Amino acid sequence: MRAMQVTEYGKPLELRETDIPAPKPGQVLLRNHAVGINFGDLLLIEGTYQEKPPLPFTLGMEICGTVESLGEGVTHLKKGQRVAVYAGFGGLAEYGCYDARACVPVPDAMSDVQAAAFLIAYGTSHVGLDYRARLQAGERLLVLGASGGIGLTAVELGKLMGAEVIACARGPQKLEIARAAGADHLIDSEKDDIRESVKALGGADVVYDPVGGAQFKAAMRACNPEARLIPLGFASGEVPQIPANIILVKNLTVIGFYWGGYAKFKPSVLTDSFAQLFKWFDQGRLKPHVSHELPLERANEALELLRSRKSTGKVVVTI
Repeated sequence: MRAMQVTEYGKPLELRETDIPAPKPGQVLLRNHAVGINFGDLLLIEGTYQEKPPLPFTLGMEICGTVESLGEGVTHLKKGQRVAVYAGFGGLAEYGCYDARACVPVPDAMSDVQAAAFLIAYGTSHVGLDYRARLQAGERLLVLGASGGIGLTAVELGKLMGAEVIACARGPQKLEIARAAGADHLIDSEKDDIRESVKALGGADVVYDPVGGAQFKAAMRACNPEARLIPLGFASGEVPQIPANIILVKNLTVIGFYWGGYAKFKPSVLTDSFAQLFKWFDQGRLKPHVSHELPLERANEALELLRSRKSTGKVVVTI
C-alpha cells in the first residue's frame, strides 16, 4: 500500500510503499477514504507534539474509512461499516489499523470528507465550550483564530449554544467565513485593537484561544470578572505566560484542556460529545467547512496550506 510517512523530523513527508498491516486484538483494519489535516500534524513532523512515535511513521490523526477486517475480540463493528476515528497518527495511507473502541459509526448523510473534518474540530470545540468552560446561553464568547479548523467550529457551536459570538481572524475574507458560521461581531486581528474592540462590545465571558501569544494577552485584559479562558493551542508560536495578578484581581479562571487526553482517562466525555454532535449534524444544524481537498500524493501541499494559514475551516486529504 502507499503511505505518506515522516522519515526525518523537520523534513517533507515521503510517499512510500509499505505492507498492509493486520489488526491486533481490539483493533480494526480500515480502508482509508479521507484524512483531516490538523495543527497537531505539523507538530508531529517537527517532533514537538505531546506524542512522539518512532521513525518512520505514517502521519494523519483524523480518519474516515471502511472496516476491512476485525481483530480478535471486536464485536461492536462489522466488515463494510463506515467509521471515523481519532488515531493520533497512521491515517495518510491506503489502509491502517486502529483501536476499535475509538471508532465511531458515520451517519449515512455524512460524506467521507465531512467525517474526516468532523471529529477533532467539532469534538474539541464542543468539549471545550460545554464540558470545560460551561458556556451558557446569553454569555459573550470571544473566539481567536476564528476561521481555522478549531476556531470556526467554536463560532458555529457557540452560536448554537446561545452565546453572543465575537470572531477574531486575519483579514476580511476570513472574517466573512466566520460571519457565515454565525459570528455576531467581527474583529480583524491584522488591524483592530483586540482588547479595546472586545471591551467596546461589553467584554468577554469566555475566551476560546488556539492562537496564544499577544492575542491571548489582549483577550485576557478584555475579560469580564469571573470569565473563563481556554488556551488550547499556540498557532502564533508563542506560549503565553499568564500573569497571576490579573487572574487574581478579575477573578478569572484559566482552564487547561487537551481534548485527546480524554480518550485515555475519561473516554465517556468524548463519546457523549460525539453523540450530541452527530445528532446536531443529522438535524442540519452543523455544516462542516472544508476549504481544500487534495489527493494522498499531495499531502505535503495540504500541510503547507495549514502552515501558511492559507486555508479556512479544514483541509482534507482524500485517498
